[in-house]
Amino acid sequence: MPELPEAERARTMLDRTVGRTVARVDDRDTYVCRPHGPGELDSALAGHRFVSTHRRGKFLWMETDDGPTLGLHLGMAGHIVVDDSSRHERWDRFSVEFDDGSWFALRDKRRLGRAILNPDFSHVGPDAADITRADFRARVGAGSTAIKARLLDQHALAGVGNLLADQTLWQAGIAPDRLTGSLSEAELDRLRRELRAAVRDAIRRGGVHTGEFIPARRRTRVCPRCGHDLTRGRFGGRTTWWCPVCQT
Repeated sequence: MPELPEAERARTMLDRTVGRTVARVDDRDTYVCRPHGPGELDSALAGHRFVSTHRRGKFLWMETDDGPTLGLHLGMAGHIVVDDSSRHERWDRFSVEFDDGSWFALRDKRRLGRAILNPDFSHVGPDAADITRADFRARVGAGSTAIKARLLDQHALAGVGNLLADQTLWQAGIAPDRLTGSLSEAELDRLRRELRAAVRDAIRRGGVHTGEFIPARRRTRVCPRCGHDLTRGRFGGRTTWWCPVCQT
């Protein structure tokens, strides 16, 4: 499932289209483009030029010069393709063609991505890659819930998914069942540093699946740091793996 690093890589792909003028939009998939009807995104965007791309958490948006904003979400399996050789692939749910013949598409086999005009992201918390230390302490350390569940709460912190949360907690040496209110400021600061480090590494290396802990989580079920068997549980509605020795 795409998480913050995948969304950031998608944003950099979309950045290639900045400066191009929209010729036409294929918005026929009314489920991906809901609540818009067929042709609505085409009518709104045609003739406009994209001037910037942005991301908060897993949400993407593209601003035009003097028109509407295009919002995009990758869903559970989507990705962005730009000027790819496999044009009009059967899983292209939404696409934009430019006046120079170039194009981009939201390719999504599971059809859970979104394309929407003038999106409202007011319900989404600060981006996990940019959140300040003070904001992180206040949002992540407040209350009394399992820290794994809090990291997955997009209202508190945007962009962290299941794999990134497990990778970050393992790097920070914090057990996923620790209650948020029990974490000291030093532990919260360490968790924030490790989260930012995990995000940077995942973006650089190609996605959250590249984290050192993820192969152990998926296959060996042995801690790559100490060799102890991993423990499995469920927090925030998601399957969770952690080392009972390294993470306390």
